Amino acid sequence: MAAGLRAAFLTGALIGLDCMDVGLDTVCAPVLDLRLPGASDVIGDRAYGAAPAEVARLARAMAAGLLAAGVQPVGKHAPGHGRAALDSHLALPTVDANDLAADLAPFAANPDLPWMMTAHIVYRAWDAARPATLSPTVIGEVIRGRAGFRSVLVSDDLAMEALSGTPAERATGAIAAGCDVALYCPGGAAENEAVLTAAPPLTSAARSRLAAARGLALRRRLALDRASLRAERDGYFM
Repeated sequence: MAAGLRAAFLTGALIGLDCMDVGLDTVCAPVLDLRLPGASDVIGDRAYGAAPAEVARLARAMAAGLLAAGVQPVGKHAPGHGRAALDSHLALPTVDANDLAADLAPFAANPDLPWMMTAHIVYRAWDAARPATLSPTVIGEVIRGRAGFRSVLVSDDLAMEALSGTPAERATGAIAAGCDVALYCPGGAAENEAVLTAAPPLTSAARSRLAAARGLALRRRLALDRASLRAERDGYFM
């Protein structure tokens, strides 16, 4: 396990350095979802495994590597995408299981990550009507409550087919549910303008969380030697 944790750290650090080179200070990783049999392969090998404790530790190690490079990691997809039978890029998954403690455990073990991303999934045990991204119940009682997350919460891409409504309606719905930031990825000018016009200004709480996330990355940044990190990382995969 020690070798796996070190390899995860090195991978995060190297990805972080590459991102910093092109001016990116936030990376949508690590994945905290479980890799479970019978589920959609959309998570697939992005997940670290099926055991919650191992997933939590490996994700934390990768996040530490990103932070060492000065980059803010985004844990995803809260409160857990691994059980979904459908790809939320294409359709709205519904999870019927009543016991989701294992799915939530990696998130609850990492409540101090600077960012987390919501899942476009309906969890019937928590809110049978709304996907997590649009659910004040899931965000307030599960992600903020049971998982104890207090930092920046961003939606998954609001253009994904799991959601319905206009881009503006999706963005305002995510913010109203408790997301700090609404993410809309396709880049179309008209849709972007609609989202920006409809979305409310950042709340004071969101501003504070964003400042804290940036501050954490600054404090955790280390002087890293890329060549040495790459050589060590490659040694684990030879």
